[in-house]
Amino acid sequence: MDGRGRALDNIFIERLWRTVKYNNVYIKGYETIITAETGLKEYFEYYNHKRLHKSLNYTRPWDVYTKKVIVQSYKLNKK
Repeated sequence: MDGRGRALDNIFIERLWRTVKYNNVYIKGYETIITAETGLKEYFEYYNHKRLHKSLNYTRPWDVYTKKVIVQSYKLNKK
C-alpha cells in the first residue's frame, strides 16, 4: 500500500479490529501471548462461523464465503 487514496480501504479492517477489541480483548484481558493467540482463534472461529452479521442480512460470513447464501447488496441513498 502506498497510502494515497486508501482511506476507504481501511474502514473495514478498522471496524473489524474495533469489534474484536470491544467484544473480546478488553473483556478477556489476556496476560500472555499464548492465551491471546488461543482466545483470538476461538473468537474468529465464532465471528466467522457462528455470529450473525447485520450487514450480511443476518447471515454468517462463512455461509456467504462458501456461497451457501447470496446476500443482496444495497445501494446507498445519495442526495
